[in-house]
Amino acid sequence: MKYNIVNIKDSEKYITQAAEILFDVFSHINFDSWPSLQKATETVIECISAENICIGILINDELCGWVGLREMYKKTWELHPMVIKKKHQNKGFGKILIFETEKKAKERNLEGIVLGTDDETFRTTLSMSELNNENIFHEIKNIKNLKNHPFEFYEKCGYSIIGVIPNANGKNKPDILMWKNIM
Repeated sequence: MKYNIVNIKDSEKYITQAAEILFDVFSHINFDSWPSLQKATETVIECISAENICIGILINDELCGWVGLREMYKKTWELHPMVIKKKHQNKGFGKILIFETEKKAKERNLEGIVLGTDDETFRTTLSMSELNNENIFHEIKNIKNLKNHPFEFYEKCGYSIIGVIPNANGKNKPDILMWKNIM
């Protein structure tokens, strides 16, 4: 399928569509993430500000997904958010966006990309146990995907789990931290 990569900040239409995609996709996963279209729009505005990277993928002039990359450290930036319309998921568009984002990051001489992928809806085994100092590394090493959690998608793109923030989003709702060296 033919596609184009666009800069989200180049068009009000892209900004609006990006917010709609973010709100729609996450309202089916976890409504608390972006509980309103206004909150989703605020996130898009944040993503296109400053020197951030914010690109989308167009198919037949329709925005099908987008990704943001923002400064976290001097040489390692944070991927946030990453979203693909439901009807376009599992077709390779997410991987295309990731690799396009990595290319743009390399152009800025960045060395790594970090991301957090929350498990707020009990989709991995990490949310099934009480993570603590004694078991956390064992649980990370033995993580299993229970309900199509995106950590496996990121692993397929070359990212590794580097840690977990237990209870980041409430009891047994960890944030899974991932990283990739892009140099």
